[in-house]
Amino acid sequence: MTLAERLAAAMARIPATDLLTGDGVEPHEIMATPTAAAVLVPVTDRAEPGVLLTQRTETLRNHAGQIAFPGGRADPGDVDLVATALREAEEEIGLSPATVTVVGLADRYRTVTGFEVTPIVGVIPPDLTLTPAEAEVADLFEVPLSFLLDPAHHHRVSAPWRGRTRHFYEILWNDRRIWGATAAMIVNLSRRMQWAA
Repeated sequence: MTLAERLAAAMARIPATDLLTGDGVEPHEIMATPTAAAVLVPVTDRAEPGVLLTQRTETLRNHAGQIAFPGGRADPGDVDLVATALREAEEEIGLSPATVTVVGLADRYRTVTGFEVTPIVGVIPPDLTLTPAEAEVADLFEVPLSFLLDPAHHHRVSAPWRGRTRHFYEILWNDRRIWGATAAMIVNLSRRMQWAA
């Protein structure tokens, strides 16, 4: 069975634990009409599969410096959210859509900033030569899929936000802090897949 087939079978399972649907805020704090967005979860096809993540530049208006999957808002020219994720990944990290074997759509996640994000899981060849867009991506790195999917690494934390306490997940990998929507989508993948790479 190929990695793509294993991932597809794992994604089809019914999660044993409730999935996260959105940022932990009050309903009135979330924009009424969300903006459709998609991210690519690029899984490298190697003996120890990994996931490519980006660190956003400090100069971006939204989520500066944060760790994220390549992706962004849907454009009118995108035929669907898969096209959105593939287009954004090509723009942000130079990943050719032709190199991606799309596995499927994962569970949507709604952010307090007004986006409804659909993760698109795809398998890519290992060790591709990629060129991050300097204006958007400060760094590109790979984390073992088994590490990300292990619930032992999913830490629920809290912090003050606009006068109240906000709860969210973070995943610490070496000197990297993956948190917020990206961590929540990883938690959902872990709960959905119930599978270790």
